[in-house]
Amino acid sequence: MSSELERAADLIRGASALLVCAGAGMGVDSGLPDFRGDEGFWRAYPPYERLGMSFHELADPVHFREDPGLAWGFYGHRLRLYRETQPHQGFGIIRAWGKPTRVFTSNVDGQFQRAGFADDHVAEVHGSIHHLQCFDHCGQPIWPAGPDVGIDEDSMRAGGDLPSCPACGTLARPNILMFGDYDWQPARSEAVLAEVSRWRTRQDNLVVIELGAGNAVPTVRRMSELASARTGALIRVNPREPEIRHGRGVSLPLGALAALTALDELVKAG
Repeated sequence: MSSELERAADLIRGASALLVCAGAGMGVDSGLPDFRGDEGFWRAYPPYERLGMSFHELADPVHFREDPGLAWGFYGHRLRLYRETQPHQGFGIIRAWGKPTRVFTSNVDGQFQRAGFADDHVAEVHGSIHHLQCFDHCGQPIWPAGPDVGIDEDSMRAGGDLPSCPACGTLARPNILMFGDYDWQPARSEAVLAEVSRWRTRQDNLVVIELGAGNAVPTVRRMSELASARTGALIRVNPREPEIRHGRGVSLPLGALAALTALDELVKAG
């Protein structure tokens, strides 16, 4: 492990720029729940265990049409949770390295922006819970989410006035790619992703740091492997699935915060 950490620190010290590719494991060290498997989801949301509803079942856009109180109970609670959660110190460590940095993430929690990363430097490939879209596609552009939604913590249902479209007044939904979602409006995410991709291809000595991205949702891993294919400068951080099966790189079987803390000590020492 010490030799792999040294190799990774050498890559970071010598990098002209960093691309951070982050999955759900990046937020776990901030205290955000891990939805890995039904048991992990139900530990975070016991009322849904009583209802026998899984994360996959709840993260379905059909509920916004059929049962808006159920849908906004789930997403409204998550929005409030993400607004209240402070990003862990690992985010600041990356920024303190002083390298030009861009982010590619499947997370919708907005932790990178809250930690000080510029909004247009963070490609949120699955969208953001901090932005809304019109459920009826009236033509209203994506807009920032408003005040927290009132939620009954026992039933996990939202009550009162639910978020609505400022143009047509119909129900709003989070601008997130859900399961089986053909109504997601990707314009905001695609615009930032295109700019981050252009930036990435202009870097001569880019190092990719992948944090907390597993095989279950391979979007982030594909990007990190693509971005590092030419140089092999990939640092993969994952406590469960750290192996690099294609190409070259450094594998660190650690959590995101533990890895970044250890790397920071070595980067500073060098």
